[in-house]
Amino acid sequence: MKFNLEGKNAIITGGGSGIGKAIAIALADQGALVHILELNESPAKETAREIHQRNGSAIAYSCDVSNQKEVQKLIGEITKTKALDILINNAGIAHIGDVETTSEEDLDRVYNVNIKGVYNCINASIGAMKENGGVIINMASVAATVGISQRFAYSMTKGAVLTMTYSVAKDYLDFGIRCNSISPARVHTPFVDGYLKKTYPGREEEMFEALSKTQPIGRMGRPEEIANLVVYLCSNEASFITGTDFPIDGGFIRLNG
Repeated sequence: MKFNLEGKNAIITGGGSGIGKAIAIALADQGALVHILELNESPAKETAREIHQRNGSAIAYSCDVSNQKEVQKLIGEITKTKALDILINNAGIAHIGDVETTSEEDLDRVYNVNIKGVYNCINASIGAMKENGGVIINMASVAATVGISQRFAYSMTKGAVLTMTYSVAKDYLDFGIRCNSISPARVHTPFVDGYLKKTYPGREEEMFEALSKTQPIGRMGRPEEIANLVVYLCSNEASFITGTDFPIDGGFIRLNG
């Protein structure tokens, strides 16, 4: 079977909903044991339950990725008896605003999850990968490379995720560790639905259509499409790929304007 992950030990942050949930299910479908980390354990447990119903293997945990000691302790426990093969840094939070409307508190909050959280998980995992190699996938965004209005803090953090990817890929080549990132454009997740309901009450369908059309392909992505790319990058079929960012964006970066 192509893209076989049988017996692989995988960690995914933010695996309780949206893109993260789709990734967790896809990894488990290919045979991986998936450890799902979420700030709130309930959605992680729900994802694990769905995986079990599909005859897959998953364990749910509560973890604040911005807390280094908490991350180190948990990942240490996960890797105590089995080497770590895959780390997916998917947890992230959004913020809307330009540099003037982004407060110091806003900046710190987004930084702590989107940058420090990725660093914490890589820092805690890399030692467990050095002996046998492994794969790290960081979730970046088209906002890392394309200017998007009112996304100052978010764009900044995703730019950092992109450059962290390059740095880790370079530093750990000799250990057989591959590190890549994925940059989605808009993907239809519960977050999008919640944003539209809060920001455009009564106009949800109209604004959903408008946001969909910002992708040249004419629609938003689906979480499963991101998950399929993750499965490929984690598999032996992608063993020649490292230090690369993969836009999955319906043409957003190259075909807009």
